Amino acid sequence: MNFLASLWRLLDERFELAPVVEFITHKEVPQHRHSWTYYLGGLTLFFFGIQVATGILLLLYYRPTAEAAFESVQFIVTRVPFGWLIRSIHSWSANLMILSAFAHMFSVYLLGAYAKPREATWWTGAALLGLALGFGFSGYLLPWNELSFFATRIGTDIVSKVPVVGAWLLKFLRGGEEVTGATLTRFFGFHVAVLPMLTGALISLHLAFIQRQGMHVPENLGEEAQQCKPLRFLPNFAMREGVVWLAGLAILAAVAAFFPWELGSKADPFASAPAGIKPEWYFLFMFETLKLLPAHVLGIEGELVGLAGFSLAGLVWCLVPVLDRGSARGQRGRFFVFLGWAALAYIVSFTVLSFAGAFK
Repeated sequence: MNFLASLWRLLDERFELAPVVEFITHKEVPQHRHSWTYYLGGLTLFFFGIQVATGILLLLYYRPTAEAAFESVQFIVTRVPFGWLIRSIHSWSANLMILSAFAHMFSVYLLGAYAKPREATWWTGAALLGLALGFGFSGYLLPWNELSFFATRIGTDIVSKVPVVGAWLLKFLRGGEEVTGATLTRFFGFHVAVLPMLTGALISLHLAFIQRQGMHVPENLGEEAQQCKPLRFLPNFAMREGVVWLAGLAILAAVAAFFPWELGSKADPFASAPAGIKPEWYFLFMFETLKLLPAHVLGIEGELVGLAGFSLAGLVWCLVPVLDRGSARGQRGRFFVFLGWAALAYIVSFTVLSFAGAFK
């Protein structure tokens, strides 16, 4: 005990930790009927931590070249002790991370937590969701199997439709005109270096904003929150957060063990694309929308119209704190409430219908 006390004094003298401890021990979390949504952000962070931990283990054996990538993953899942489980956990946790990130974003939106003074918190959160999708897209190619190869070719082909800079973006992503080993190496660099660096910085900024401004309480639940005794962050809220994390870990372990992530066959750039190839589920709503568009709309290429629509929708979504002027006074515009529910219904319905094969 004397050693711990001396260590604490040493650290406190150098880093002034006492105010931080004082803040954490006195921090409170409001209670109301929708306070369960506060756990979604932490759950997303938990799955990101799983991604980092399992990704480091996979890096010990993975080789990012077209000649060795597939074989190295095959070695991991067949020869490395519990390698198949680590890879399966890594792949499933990526999907659960994106799912919880979407759930967190829509809960924040529908409860109006983007309103002044939390605009910057909303924008950093939206950027983190974009980075999560970037992790999914870049990591999908790394096994260098047939499905990931052709899905990446289709996905990067869509980028080429962007006016003026489309051709440059295509070469930037692929490292050339076609999907080759240079694309694999480039995606590997994005996945293990660029995206983690940006994500770490944005997570720190996002959490700093949340700690500075506190948890948001919807205007219509302010009185309810005042009547309910708030939770102490330590130990009450932290223990409940831990239970949510354990539940997430249990679900992740179950799906990873009972539904191992398949490797498939090695990519052959000279083979034809498999029939019915689709991207991962979190891109399905966009993929199916682009498929439904006609070849030309008012003389403009259909895919270009779709990309313009998605870009405009994303811009409006990010600028909602500015566009919804009534939100700062606790009077959210009905249009923006409808917009949130409509966006959620559109994404869910198109994703489900795509899985059901309704768009064949």
